[in-house]
Amino acid sequence: MITDVELRNNYWHLLGHRTELPEAGAFLKLNWLSDEVVVFNDHGEMLVFDNLCPHRGTRFFNEPYGKGVVSCPYHGWSFQSGKLHIPCRDKFKPEEINEARLNTLKVDWCGDFLFASIQPASGLEDQLGESYALLASISFNINGRADFNSYIYDCNWKIAIENGLDSLHTPYVHAESLGRLSLSEPVNTYHRANSVANFKITDASVEKKLRLISRMFNISDQHEGYQSIYLFPFTMLTSTFGYSYSLQNFFPSQESNKTFFYSRLLKGCLNKNYPASTMDHFFASTAQVNRQVFEEDHAICKKIAPQFYDVKSTQFLSVDEEKIIHFRKILQTLGA
Repeated sequence: MITDVELRNNYWHLLGHRTELPEAGAFLKLNWLSDEVVVFNDHGEMLVFDNLCPHRGTRFFNEPYGKGVVSCPYHGWSFQSGKLHIPCRDKFKPEEINEARLNTLKVDWCGDFLFASIQPASGLEDQLGESYALLASISFNINGRADFNSYIYDCNWKIAIENGLDSLHTPYVHAESLGRLSLSEPVNTYHRANSVANFKITDASVEKKLRLISRMFNISDQHEGYQSIYLFPFTMLTSTFGYSYSLQNFFPSQESNKTFFYSRLLKGCLNKNYPASTMDHFFASTAQVNRQVFEEDHAICKKIAPQFYDVKSTQFLSVDEEKIIHFRKILQTLGA
């Protein structure tokens, strides 16, 4: 039986985009299974490491993102330019202190998307399958972050993921947010454990407005509709017309009915003829709608009785919930 810890340790996880951490000292802090990991720009080298000083376990960073230095406030141990710096090194036993280092994770890139894993069971490209090329292409059409949002979902991560895979609930739960796009039935494709759903926007006035702003963007790979990409096990990536991407992580907690939720709005590349601030209002509005959607999702997810959830059951699941069936079958194959 595979555990949440094994899913975390043995799979690659999309943690961020290169342009989220554009300068030395930029960092992100994420929580999974009550362990904190930091994504850090060490003078151009992207590192992912446990947010713990190897000396006495003090946390390096408290904020979820920002710019800083990897320096322990307790005894001054620090890390920069690939090296761990230890004050008063001569006061330690050489055979012990020479072994001291940050507990780093393995990292790999899919285009400009950064993935990390503790002990991957396969290579990144093998895990992503045909999704690899799609993600790489998308990554080159992103330039920076417009919003960072995080809180705890009061449900198991599997329930949160299945909600993201479920388009059937949109007109009921998101009538005044995502539902305004009047999405068509999805066209679903499956790439190993991952899935991609492409929708058309059937509200003609909304689609027209979206097409009118296309000249503002410089996007080479664009789905002209709504796209939802699921990356097994904990990640969703969604977009409308490719103008921005919402990167969502649903990381398990040690409490079975709690999920660490993170969403980041990544900005599409603008046409070079327009100032960088041209679409700030658009991105701010998109972020506001995304936050509303996630609050609506959280509200409905925490109403699902945890004892009712059964990963082995496909009873009462309709053809519109086929991505959930696929997800449950993957988990069953792994012995979850």
